[in-house]
Amino acid sequence: MNQGHTYQEQIGAGGAGRGVLAHLGARFGRAGPAAWLERIALGQVKLDGVPAEAGTVLRAGQWLSWERPPWTEPPVPLDAAVLHQDPLLLAVAKPRGLPTMPAGGLYLEHTLLAVVRRRAPGASPMHRLGRDTSGLVLFARTATAASVVQAAFRARRVGKVYRALCAGHPAHDAFTVDAPIGEVAHPLLGTVHAAAAGGRSARSQVRVLERRRDRAGRSSALVEVEIETGRPHQIRIHLAHAGHPLVGDPLYGPGGAPLPGTLALPGDPGYLLHAWRLELDHPADGRRLVIECAPPQELRASGDATAPHRTW
Repeated sequence: MNQGHTYQEQIGAGGAGRGVLAHLGARFGRAGPAAWLERIALGQVKLDGVPAEAGTVLRAGQWLSWERPPWTEPPVPLDAAVLHQDPLLLAVAKPRGLPTMPAGGLYLEHTLLAVVRRRAPGASPMHRLGRDTSGLVLFARTATAASVVQAAFRARRVGKVYRALCAGHPAHDAFTVDAPIGEVAHPLLGTVHAAAAGGRSARSQVRVLERRRDRAGRSSALVEVEIETGRPHQIRIHLAHAGHPLVGDPLYGPGGAPLPGTLALPGDPGYLLHAWRLELDHPADGRRLVIECAPPQELRASGDATAPHRTW
């Protein structure tokens, strides 16, 4: 059981004008109105430090918080292999199934962030991976390093290459997907990210490493994907948009949209995706730093070598 947590946010323009209950439901919809009414009645929800009422209309700039008592988090793998470390940067291998950050109301201490900060207090993740995505996550160990690396991400000077297993055999050995990504309707969450004509620009470069066929005759392909942008679920959406969704993906189907009638959530498991390689200029001296994380067996090509890593 963890130590519980106090969630706090400052109300912005998007929340202003909404009632407390409506806002909590929109931000943390999994709990449901009855659970939020109970928390409000118990005084666990506060507005500017004072117990809130369900119908109070929020104003921009106010602070809303709610105190969550300790809870038992679902079991997850809690190891992280060290890929690179120096006084400014730390790169670790996130195992599949471990959330990068607290999210969804289930995880707080069972996260990569908590695992890393037990050994490197103050380290901040420069990007995040989905819970069922394995591989390399980069942390900055100082505020100055974080600022430099974040600027490099924004300027697209960081190279990011992934491995994935997709359905079918692509017609070309290499191709580009540039479908924009935006929000579309979802029956449980309201909206999820997907291919959308009015979305933000996104580009992925795909290279086929191996074409495979299993004993049942189903075809798949091991691909390498370099993403020039970092939109949410970009690789899953782009490969699905190209007609080759990730094998086992419960959410995205051909076209890059949620499968018809699906109740799957973005964090639901089933697919194989791995952050394999990261390139960036080191914030200390500008030298090009290349870090790799050996992929799991299912995402290795013939002849791939694996490098051992020290696990915390």
